[in-house]
Amino acid sequence: MLVQGIFMSRFAIAGLQLEVSGKDNRYLIQKEVEGIKRRFPWVDMVVVGELATYGADTASARALPCEADGLYAEVARDNDIWLLPGSIFEKHDDKIYNTASVFNPQGEVVGRYRKMFPFCPYEKGVTPGEEFLVFDVPEVGRFGVSICYDQWFPETSRNLAWMGAEVILCPTMTGTIDRDLELTMARANAITNQCYFFNINVAGSLGNGRSIIVGPDGAIIHQAGERAEVMPVEIDLQHVRRTRERGTRGLCQTLKSFRDSKIDFPVYDLEKRESPALEKLGKLEVPKGWTNDES
Repeated sequence: MLVQGIFMSRFAIAGLQLEVSGKDNRYLIQKEVEGIKRRFPWVDMVVVGELATYGADTASARALPCEADGLYAEVARDNDIWLLPGSIFEKHDDKIYNTASVFNPQGEVVGRYRKMFPFCPYEKGVTPGEEFLVFDVPEVGRFGVSICYDQWFPETSRNLAWMGAEVILCPTMTGTIDRDLELTMARANAITNQCYFFNINVAGSLGNGRSIIVGPDGAIIHQAGERAEVMPVEIDLQHVRRTRERGTRGLCQTLKSFRDSKIDFPVYDLEKRESPALEKLGKLEVPKGWTNDES
């Protein structure tokens, strides 16, 4: 993929917005990925929505590696692609994590990412992960992974950019009325970190679709509808590098300013995290009904 010693900057990613249910969707994912490669043989990577394999019930949790790994390794290898097949609930000791795995074209797992911000208080019984994941596509660039609710916390995307991620892949399962807010956040995460942001949702009974792909300058490359959809796009990593070097639209050199800043942000120091203002918010719990004595 090298041309006269220069990295190839173009790379093709297909977002796969699937209509999934709470059943075993492994073979549906396999069929759809194979279909993508037949129709768009130039695609280098496929990204699927959150929890697409087994659905959103923690009863489906299993230890990793599991039977899905074997199938997805075969799919990646047979189709010569990078594959991020969403996530599954991972059982590890007495804990359950929401975990995404990345497979390279040789069928190897190059990394696993555990969702740092489970959708509390609704995503019950799921333990937050503690480690970020970036991985390199040789001679192309660096990619980072987040999952769904992580995107609501700008710290997660900023840390991936700080680690060198030029593309952030964010499998999502959103079926609620806040989907339009996530579309705004996808653009914000791409703009503030000057990176590509792939927010791939599921459709059907577990999600309302509207996946979005955003460029490093905040431009919407594609926004899907609410049904199943394949979104093959070619990205240019040189666009990321030029935006970071020269500034968004030749203006804001955000990451350089962040790098050069000497400000110590107490909010990011765990020992200083306690905040009287935030303590007033009360417990993290499902809201209860209103009472007459509330104002």
